[in-house]
Amino acid sequence: SRHHIVKIVAVSKNAPPEAIQHYYNCSQRAFGENKVQDLKTKMHSLEHLPLEWHMIGSLQENKINALLSLKPALLHSLDSLKLALKIEKRCETLGVTLNALLQVNSAYEESKSGVVPEEALEIYSQISETCKRLKLKGLMCIGAHTDDETKIEKSFITTKKLFDQIK
Repeated sequence: SRHHIVKIVAVSKNAPPEAIQHYYNCSQRAFGENKVQDLKTKMHSLEHLPLEWHMIGSLQENKINALLSLKPALLHSLDSLKLALKIEKRCETLGVTLNALLQVNSAYEESKSGVVPEEALEIYSQISETCKRLKLKGLMCIGAHTDDETKIEKSFITTKKLFDQIK
């Protein structure tokens, strides 16, 4: 049997540093923020702890430099080739790298960011070939926003099938 290592990233948006400290004391080490400014604030207030920080929210182009200066473990929300190329250019200028997941809008919801499944493999390939400092580590999706469990499951199955093709 294959063994998988599962890492739990606790979403700490809206949580004060004291709450993060509490979860650290309970052995949680990876935390995700959805705003660059909140990520920066919490990283600095908790810099005495060996935490792993993730950017889970949409990244605005005007926040790229700020995010790169924080050196997060992973950007979970790379939602376009255009954004990837802008990040790559800034990474080159700053001499840094950034790990990221390509966000797939597998639920086809207008309220969600990400590439549509039909374009995901091509865009993933383009980013992988073009960007040397922006390093893709896989895919991310947010399940369908509905009470219909079949639709929710379908959005994750769609993303898993795409992931199996890029491995």
